[in-house]
Amino acid sequence: MPKRIAVIGAGTIGASWAACFLARGFEVAAYDPSPTGEAFARRFIDNAWPTLEKLGTVQQGADRTRIMFFGNPADAARGADFVQESGPEREDTKIDLFAAIDAAAPPETVIATSSSGLLVSRVSTKCKHPERCVIGHPFNPPHLIPLVEVVGGPKTSAEAIVKAMDFYRTAGKKPIHIKKEVAGHVANRLQAALWREAVHLVAEGVVSVSDADAAIAYGPGLRWALMGPSLIFHLAGGEGGMPHFISHIGPAMQSWMDDLGQTRLTPQVQAMIIDGVAEEAGQRTIADLQRWRDRKLIDILKVAGDS
Repeated sequence: MPKRIAVIGAGTIGASWAACFLARGFEVAAYDPSPTGEAFARRFIDNAWPTLEKLGTVQQGADRTRIMFFGNPADAARGADFVQESGPEREDTKIDLFAAIDAAAPPETVIATSSSGLLVSRVSTKCKHPERCVIGHPFNPPHLIPLVEVVGGPKTSAEAIVKAMDFYRTAGKKPIHIKKEVAGHVANRLQAALWREAVHLVAEGVVSVSDADAAIAYGPGLRWALMGPSLIFHLAGGEGGMPHFISHIGPAMQSWMDDLGQTRLTPQVQAMIIDGVAEEAGQRTIADLQRWRDRKLIDILKVAGDS
């Protein structure tokens, strides 16, 4: 059972990871190059803790002060049972970070990166032990959203994948194993596919930005909080399930898929989206929206957790 987790990079994602790990009773060894990194992370954890308590994910005996900060990534990784790297989304930076972590972490320790789109086969090119390197991509904020995408490269061992999946389950997450490397992994590609069509419909004058958002938030998005699109369509088939859905709705669905747009984010389209979002947000600041989102996420997670 892991006891000490290294969090390399303690910005928004790393600090959120640290809050998650601390709530599960782990000890956290952290590193961030920013001179204000430690203060930011501790403040983030303090702010997140009441939310985690309300959600019921703080384990008995968990202590949010069990986090230590180190002056370099190697010292933070030394002695860690698992490493979660959440540095800048730049391949060259992660390559150097992984090399330093790999040289310091115990040989049996899995090293995971939170990268949202980079390939672990590239990130681990300077590692002496690339077989223990994986993608462990969370969704923001990691201390609330359960999903973690676990991806290995050609040199990643099956053992490392199993260890990563088991660890994330222990940390209260919902890991999925992505069997092949692909840019953007899976969930981001699904998001991109949906947003591409939303942007296309806005650019074509079919719908406003706020109404495109409402079409999801007050429609399929409510169901997506509980199950994915294939299982939803299985239910849509009634007693006949997916076979009936495909035979009945499949031709129409195919015609809609064939008609999906291939819009580009030109300066004009970007301006339409930016202006539309500003109108939709109104007087609400980013902080206002984040607080509202997190309150609603707690309610959704409580319901979804009953399944």
